[in-house]
Amino acid sequence: MEFNPEELEEKQVYKLLSGSVVPRPIAWVSTISESGDMNLAPFSFFSVASRNPPMLSISVGPGVGEREGTEKDTLVNIRGQKEFVINVVPAFLGNKMQKSAENLPSSVNEFEAAGVTAVDSVVVRPKRVKEAPIQMECRLEQIIKLGSDHLIIGRMLRYHIDEEYYLGNYKINLDRLQPLGRLAGNYSEMGDYFYLPR
Repeated sequence: MEFNPEELEEKQVYKLLSGSVVPRPIAWVSTISESGDMNLAPFSFFSVASRNPPMLSISVGPGVGEREGTEKDTLVNIRGQKEFVINVVPAFLGNKMQKSAENLPSSVNEFEAAGVTAVDSVVVRPKRVKEAPIQMECRLEQIIKLGSDHLIIGRMLRYHIDEEYYLGNYKINLDRLQPLGRLAGNYSEMGDYFYLPR
């Protein structure tokens, strides 16, 4: 069986991609507007873009539902303020993360709506999610328009980790972290993992 994406609807192509490129880590992105409104939203089109210098990427699609045809607050805020924070989502924060995915007015404080604590960052204006075990402060490098979406690339300026999740020697305790992954419309948490010799 094969498909030609040019013959499919956008929604159909999205289903194929989101069900095949799995599991995808979730970037819980905090931003701030020019007027100081705090925004928090999850994105699963998320990856490392560069090791040196350290850069992260997220892909932001257009607004959906009642906000269809508009740009998401995350994109607007990053384009305007040039800064953002990526918070890593463990399984125990899944429900709060999902709450922040709702379509809310730009003026709503989504930290409060999700029931998480906003704490000051060190070098950027957007706040960090205190409850998130890992938080990465980023400065915008570039935004690339790719079809209907925007690829945002940011340089990591500060890395924060809760000591309970740090093994030493720059290694993360993944058993404790239990990061959420996105599987099409569902979520997964890390189960068994193993080493494959070269």
